[in-house]
Amino acid sequence: MVTRLSNYFLRTLREDPSDAEVKSHRLLVRAGYIRRQAPGIFAWLPLGLKVKAKVEAIVREEMAAAGAHEVHFPALLPRELYEATGRWDEYGDNLFRLKDRKGTDMLLAPTHEEAFTALVKDLYGSYKDLPVTLYQIQDKYRDEARPRAGLLRGREFTMKDAYSFDHTDAGLEASYQVQRDAYERIFTRLGLEYVIVQADAGAMGGSRSEEFLHPTVIGEDTFVRSAGGYAANVEAYVTEVPAEIAIEGQPAASVFDTPDSETIEKLVAAANADHPRADGREWTAADTLKNVVLKLTNLDGSTELLVVGLPGDRDVDLKRVEVAVAPADVDPAEAEDFAKNPGLVKGYIGPWSPAGAVLGEESATKIRYLLDPRVVAGTSWITGANEAGKHVFGLVAGRDFTADGTIEAAQVLAGDPAPDGSGPVELARGVEIGHVFQLGRKYAEALGLKVLDENGKLVTVTMGSYGIGVTRALALLAELNSDDKGLAWTTEIAPFDLHIIATGKDSAVFEAAETAVADLEKHGFDVLFDDRPKVSPGVKFGDAELLGVPTIVIFGRGVADGEVELWDRRTGERTPIKIEELTAALVAARG
Repeated sequence: MVTRLSNYFLRTLREDPSDAEVKSHRLLVRAGYIRRQAPGIFAWLPLGLKVKAKVEAIVREEMAAAGAHEVHFPALLPRELYEATGRWDEYGDNLFRLKDRKGTDMLLAPTHEEAFTALVKDLYGSYKDLPVTLYQIQDKYRDEARPRAGLLRGREFTMKDAYSFDHTDAGLEASYQVQRDAYERIFTRLGLEYVIVQADAGAMGGSRSEEFLHPTVIGEDTFVRSAGGYAANVEAYVTEVPAEIAIEGQPAASVFDTPDSETIEKLVAAANADHPRADGREWTAADTLKNVVLKLTNLDGSTELLVVGLPGDRDVDLKRVEVAVAPADVDPAEAEDFAKNPGLVKGYIGPWSPAGAVLGEESATKIRYLLDPRVVAGTSWITGANEAGKHVFGLVAGRDFTADGTIEAAQVLAGDPAPDGSGPVELARGVEIGHVFQLGRKYAEALGLKVLDENGKLVTVTMGSYGIGVTRALALLAELNSDDKGLAWTTEIAPFDLHIIATGKDSAVFEAAETAVADLEKHGFDVLFDDRPKVSPGVKFGDAELLGVPTIVIFGRGVADGEVELWDRRTGERTPIKIEELTAALVAARG
């Protein structure tokens, strides 16, 4: 069946949608691939579905090659399974919750570990049934607080999630590697550059966790990598702890007036102006101990304050804090929090004062105090004296103050050492396109998934989880395969093999195009035929550039001389060719 633009469900737009932030969002809407329904929620139109199906086909082929079996779960699931694993509460506000007419709690699944685990438990009971890897391509739902960037961060999105089941740890290692290798093949076939980085498992749990990130300036994730091969997202980066310094012989701490020094910048300026160092070196922000007050909201709704102490040349990275204190939510403390805690003098907070400890479980405030790993015993600092206009100089960790522990909360900076000793790291931005986890036995234990082993003993199954953001990958492909005029897909994922355009008013041109389209379809080409009458060549060419089919054939004035133009959308090159040679040339190019 010929796909004709004259009756195809498609309307292209000349103007960008007002809410579009990134190129893929603008072009996919303008070209009629998707249509916004609500923030972070999109309808898929015929062109979009065709490209999405091409991406999914590549995923399915590689999953089959990796020995995985496809299943399909409902998006609507009961509360019980997620309550058993603790994720009914852990997901917090990100979970879409609802009740059926009988008042039963339900949810729209953000991911399906529980459902897969329960299925295998229902059907399998022996080690002889394992290993097995199951997967689905299914829509997921997460109530993102700030859905943005079109398909890159939505509240409904399509994911391929796979789960492996083994009865031994060695089996899990093997299954994990098979899936990891399959991911590399998938992203290579899609033409998506990727970096594999160490990652935090987050709410998924488990031990080993790696993300596949696509490097791009529009990415929301920051990752670090070294020339020596280390790569991790910032949440998983581990600070190199310096050696402790001898405390004996260090001068006593002294409190000095530092008026109008509520910021690190002002403090350093005041210190250099009024209290210069004895060794002649200037004070820097790295000599100061910044103390940042955060408010944690726990799953039960209760709140508590946490103070993080870190070198003043760094800021707190809230994403790193969230990992460290999960599943609590993290926000900066507000004015009312300071008002309720007069011991916290904003701009002059420190862990010590002449009257004694100010922070920590053993202090008067009872506010938990955690330190950056760089603040080791013997290091000396300038920090707040807990009195407006005063700071303490020469405050020595381990002598003058202690903390309740350490926390990976500071931002990672370019030049920081890689934890594996492979050199300094550089920072880059990326979008997560895949994530692989060794879940271990967390979900199997919670849901009672056990099998009989070789000795007839019940053992808990160990699991792996492997996700690919299908719609996110499609958005990134649109970002990569486009220019200022529109989309320019690769042949592997384009919605059609060919875009045939008939221009002008001469019926002979349209008849020649009709004949060519029929012949090309007989040879297996999926053709989009722009047969619209009374539409100018300029509009047709503009739509062709916007839609992005990589090979375009123009039937125009040259038909009278037996010629058409082959237009390569990706390079812009146009080449005349005899009509009788067209099919053979396209078949040869297809290979």
